[in-house]
Amino acid sequence: MNRRWAARLALAAGVAAVAVLVVFAGFASLLLMGAAWAGLVLTAAGAWWMLTHTGWIRALALVLMVAAPLTVLVLYASAGLLWVVPVSLGLWALALLAGRTALTEDSPPGMPERSVGPAGRPFLIMNPRSGGGKVEKFRLAERARALGAEVVVLDPDRYEDVAELARRAVAGGADLLGVAGGDGTQALVAAVAAEHDLPFVVISAGTRNHFAMDLGLDRQDPSTCLEALTDAVELRIDLGRLHAGEPVDGSPGRVFINNASFGVYAEVVQSPAYRDDKARTILEMLPDLLTHQSGARLSVRAGPLTTQAPQAVLVSNNPYERGDPAGLGRRERLDSGELGVLCVGVDNTAEATELLLRGGQSRGLTEATAREVVVDADAPVVAVGVDGEALSLPTPVRCRIEPGALRVRVPRNRPGVPRAAPPMDWRRVRRLALTMGRAAVGRDGA
Repeated sequence: MNRRWAARLALAAGVAAVAVLVVFAGFASLLLMGAAWAGLVLTAAGAWWMLTHTGWIRALALVLMVAAPLTVLVLYASAGLLWVVPVSLGLWALALLAGRTALTEDSPPGMPERSVGPAGRPFLIMNPRSGGGKVEKFRLAERARALGAEVVVLDPDRYEDVAELARRAVAGGADLLGVAGGDGTQALVAAVAAEHDLPFVVISAGTRNHFAMDLGLDRQDPSTCLEALTDAVELRIDLGRLHAGEPVDGSPGRVFINNASFGVYAEVVQSPAYRDDKARTILEMLPDLLTHQSGARLSVRAGPLTTQAPQAVLVSNNPYERGDPAGLGRRERLDSGELGVLCVGVDNTAEATELLLRGGQSRGLTEATAREVVVDADAPVVAVGVDGEALSLPTPVRCRIEPGALRVRVPRNRPGVPRAAPPMDWRRVRRLALTMGRAAVGRDGA
């Protein structure tokens, strides 16, 4: 019943959003709506030109991005209908919210979990610089030691091999490994835990904490993650692995817990100037990268799918939800046994505009799932971003999924994985509003 009425509300709000324009502006509304769409298209085109050009063309593109929406607002204001814009947009936003609510099906069952007892000799590695100093802010080291854990706080002034620290701890009798730090550090220690089939604890002390979010952990207060040492359940999740070069020689490869990125983003973060001035470096490098004048030319093979010359490729440990390709941080499951693949390939202004306006429904975005993904290039070495770490690897790079490789111990009570909104599909909304209604009438009359 709730989904049926949400679908009906979506249709009603969508019709009302258009009706407001037509009723209060008459024939002029058609011209104004056409102007609004033209302004949106010009703004998107300006964004593409700004990203793919430098100098005076970039300056003109920036002017276009500002002038197009302002011109639309001036036209509405001159017609005395400026108030119609926020009202119509508000109704349209309500329609989208109700539509997505209607399309959201009942929550699927979560990942299987089993109750476990406290660890005997937990060993935790903590990075004091992660997340702007969350280790100190939340007194994570003191709290963990009070729970019986051995804690190593990394020295911020010198490099320490966290994987080697973890191996030494295992050799010394540790029966649980954990990390308070970013996803890159988490991945390195998780690889050691998987190698020895030991439980792994994630403490959300990084900046973005994508992995912690997908495990349903509290990202606002990382100290709650320490409950996994005392009152915990255990999950079996997949790991992604990278194998570089030909052939795969039996080496375990590089583990990734979130994703491996190729193309534009990976090339940009490789630049020595990126850390000192991110925005300027991106603006300087994007034109050549997006137009294939610099950087490696990629090819991707994921099962039966082959994609040539995408500007960006993201291979994830389990697929991201379809409704959140931009967020790149929401995976409702980490045990599907499949990699997710996102390829972005845009060759001209029209395709870029379509991508910006239609998102996941555009031709410029290709989505797939596979157990193995091979990324090759017209260069012997390719830039790769692995869980936020910048690497250079020999080609081809093979990404594989290792189902159930990692035992993750999480608190019994945790916020849970936030659900991603499904992509909007007006045909499905209309079907839900009408078909479900007829079904309900049939049941009531039976």
